Amino acid sequence: MNNKIISIYDKKLLKITNQSQKRHIVTTIRKKDSVVTRNKKKLISFSCNDYLGLSQNKEVIEAGIKAIKKYGVGSGASRLVSGNNLLYEKLEYLLASFKNGEAACVFGSGYLTNTGVIPSLTTNKDLLIFDELSHASTNIGIKLSSSKSMKFNHNDTNHVEELLKKHRKKYISCFILTEGVFSMDGDRGRIKELAYLANKYDASIMLDDAHGFGVLGDGRGSQYELNPVPEVLIQMGTLSKAIGSYGGFIVAPKTVVDLLHNKARSLIYTTGLPPSILASAIKSLEIIKRNKSLVKKPYDNAKLFCKLADLPEPESSIVTIILKSENKAIDASKILEKNGYYISAIRPPTVPINTSRLRLTFSASHKKKDIISLSKLIKGLNF
Repeated sequence: MNNKIISIYDKKLLKITNQSQKRHIVTTIRKKDSVVTRNKKKLISFSCNDYLGLSQNKEVIEAGIKAIKKYGVGSGASRLVSGNNLLYEKLEYLLASFKNGEAACVFGSGYLTNTGVIPSLTTNKDLLIFDELSHASTNIGIKLSSSKSMKFNHNDTNHVEELLKKHRKKYISCFILTEGVFSMDGDRGRIKELAYLANKYDASIMLDDAHGFGVLGDGRGSQYELNPVPEVLIQMGTLSKAIGSYGGFIVAPKTVVDLLHNKARSLIYTTGLPPSILASAIKSLEIIKRNKSLVKKPYDNAKLFCKLADLPEPESSIVTIILKSENKAIDASKILEKNGYYISAIRPPTVPINTSRLRLTFSASHKKKDIISLSKLIKGLNF
């Protein structure tokens, strides 16, 4: 063992600990109705992205079991070798048709989607303009790209136009990257306003709608709240949140998807998803398409909670309570756990310094009585 390098790592861990930013992986057993067991304690979780509770749905589970019995546990290889199970074709067809797109491509995860798509579709002759609160995977995708990148102030369309006015003409193609729902704040991206600018300056939008898909716009996502936005060239999403399974995807013109099959390293060099994961995702998507009342529940539950807790009306099924310091957020999370709720403390570097928070995610599986009880508790704590 190299004691010198271990000593360096010990110092890095100590620094993280002293900043109250050290993480610990805790075994969590999830069950129906948002019930979890952590540290041998039964809790109601408001820290899960399974927005529709479909990971625990009987139909979805049965679909996965049938696929295992028919095709086995794993895919055996990357998609371009021999891991492209026929279920991929069905899932991608359903995704594309549901999102009103020409074609779809499923990746191994949402992270692999963003880190693969962005560098594959851009060159050093292109410009990327992205929201400062874009997801970590988007930031990595941008770093892997050879294109020129510029950050704009969160949801500040005036800043976007300033950048476009000054720099757009220098580059062949320009992409504006935003999110349907920002994962840490729960606010929505300014898709309509950005679409106007994209049209004005001959740019295209890459929309990461991981937290809007399955919950907003009749389940199709944030850009479908009113009318589809043609300036959105690439729709990115995930199968691990509202779908309750695993994986990521894009919906885009067929030419774009064909290019990704040949250039996206995170697709080409990754083992295909297990057949059971694909089958479960297909069943979840079918449920979302037919059950609009289920789709509405997470956001309705978030609005109910905020009304009862005297908080501003949320823009999505994510509600954040900013507590600033790491220690205050940790202490608040512990108090809630003692009262039977699991709400994780979110700290830097996941969020900017001095914005540590409680992040609550609301699911269709939450019971009204639990939402009411939690709202009373949080209102009484006077954060």
